Amino acid sequence: MHKNQSIIICFTFKAKSKFEYVRKFEQSDQLLPQCWLVVRVDGRGFHKFSERHEFAKPNEPRCIRLMTLAARRVLMEHRSILLAYGQSDEYSFVLHKDTNAFNRRASKLASLIGSLFTSAFVFNWSICFPDRRLLYPPAFDARAVAYPSVRTLRDYLSWRQADCHINNLYNTAFWSLVLRGGLSANQAQERLKGTLAADKNELLFSQFGINYNNEPEVYRKGSLLVRASLLDSQVDAVAEEASVGDNVPDVGEASVEEVSEIAAKVAKAEAESASTLLHIDIIKDKFWTENPRIL
Repeated sequence: MHKNQSIIICFTFKAKSKFEYVRKFEQSDQLLPQCWLVVRVDGRGFHKFSERHEFAKPNEPRCIRLMTLAARRVLMEHRSILLAYGQSDEYSFVLHKDTNAFNRRASKLASLIGSLFTSAFVFNWSICFPDRRLLYPPAFDARAVAYPSVRTLRDYLSWRQADCHINNLYNTAFWSLVLRGGLSANQAQERLKGTLAADKNELLFSQFGINYNNEPEVYRKGSLLVRASLLDSQVDAVAEEASVGDNVPDVGEASVEEVSEIAAKVAKAEAESASTLLHIDIIKDKFWTENPRIL
């Protein structure tokens, strides 16, 4: 070895050793083993975002579709995710208790899933809103939480679906009063203050002829994406159009044989990552009892 090369190698090693101490300032954020992991992605400032982009009230079906496309992309990229539940401007991704994805580091899981969801949301915007320009970049925060048992995990999912029902019932009543009843936003808030679910149902039916139980299930129950391979029961799946760029390989100048090989790999990957979209009750036991392999 040349003398100068030896000096350079030695200097590089010493330089690395000298500055490596800063790693000690990093804190361990590894989530507890044998716990179900949930990463919830939640829109930040989405009320303003929905107003600026003139979303339909009380629900914007195109945004719901866009959120689902983004969630599907996350499931496609991260095979350790079993299912995802979404409502409003949020999606929760469930990872198996035995997963060792990213060494179970909360920061890694939250940042990677959150950033992929956000980029997929932007990437697919033109599919769902072809006539509406994206005015500014949306933002989603993400957090990773460990749940120690199937019971606590199911309680978490039940909490999110109950939140979906409560919020949607309120929003349906609120916007009916504003858009069809001629009330201002403040007047509608005052009208609904202190009302129970039964009161809102009665208001919707008596004043606007709306039977809340007949409203689309996607609004009342949210969206559940489940790995198709984990379903045992017959369910009413909802067809969704794939996003632009899904499973499209860059073959370049590849030969026919190479293209066939790539296509086969893509087909296999697509089958393994396929997810089924459902709008069903996940609070009651029925769905989980009929599909025990999910959890």
